[in-house]
Amino acid sequence: MGTARIAVVTSEGGADQDADLPLILSALRAAGLSVQAVAWDADTVRWDGYDLVVIRSTWDYADRLAEFLAWADATAEVTRLLNPAPLVRWNSDKRYLLELAGRGVPVVPTRAVEPGGTFEAADFDGPHGVVVKPAVSSGARDTARYEPGRPADAERHARMLLDQGRTAIVQPYLPLVEEGERALIFFGGTFSHAIRKEALLTEAGLIDNFRVPHPGAAPYRPSEAELRTARAALAAVPAPGDLLFARVDLTLNGAREPVVMELELIEPNLFLRINPQGLERFAEAVTAAVTAGRQGVSGGSGPGAGHEIPGTTPPGTTSPGTTP
Repeated sequence: MGTARIAVVTSEGGADQDADLPLILSALRAAGLSVQAVAWDADTVRWDGYDLVVIRSTWDYADRLAEFLAWADATAEVTRLLNPAPLVRWNSDKRYLLELAGRGVPVVPTRAVEPGGTFEAADFDGPHGVVVKPAVSSGARDTARYEPGRPADAERHARMLLDQGRTAIVQPYLPLVEEGERALIFFGGTFSHAIRKEALLTEAGLIDNFRVPHPGAAPYRPSEAELRTARAALAAVPAPGDLLFARVDLTLNGAREPVVMELELIEPNLFLRINPQGLERFAEAVTAAVTAGRQGVSGGSGPGAGHEIPGTTPPGTTSPGTTP
């Protein structure tokens, strides 16, 4: 059948900033695959010329979401895209946290309001302050935390997002995040490695879109409770058997129980430079995906398979988490 051709998808800025990318290319070539890095919006690419297209560092997608989702749908029509286009669409809007919560996954309490909607005064009155962010964002862009007693500032931020035609997310600030955010990385549904990093929103009331994205990232050994929570989140994903990669970001609530902050299924930093075994596992997962694709094996058989993806719910039903 010849050597499998793999596209590892990046973006104009991502190609230069992605520390994982050169490692991935080298590891996949060492595994006997023909692989190249390709920008998702490159004009001359024939995506049907690849056996597998792996999304990696498409770090401009949030600013061009409609265009990016259209690319994912079109690419999935002509070749195998991982993670799959429906999951990319589902994960591109942080309201997926509402669906995870509806499926019993412990998440940071989340309130979402669409343009034209209204907040309640209590939404901005967390005992430790609140975090305000857009529903579509990456790298904590347009995100800030607000201290207790500053509800007007937090509401002003949320109103700014609504006035821009964006859905606004408000969450209570969980102070134990200052002990470090946990990021658990999975390949092919199997836990690979984890890191802990310093808290990102260190200065209250500040929207800083030039923050260092993962300060102090270092290898971390997750607790059994953290592993259980991460696995529960992945089991609640629509068609989890189709996931090539996933990163589950956790923090601790006031009871010191792990809760999901975000679920990264599109273009997460995988921290492979500080986890060489993780690089090996990623290469093995890609090789397995190539083999499965050539044998005509599809995913979706894992726990939670068959969950409806928002936007595809049959008429007359309501998809959990789609209404704030």
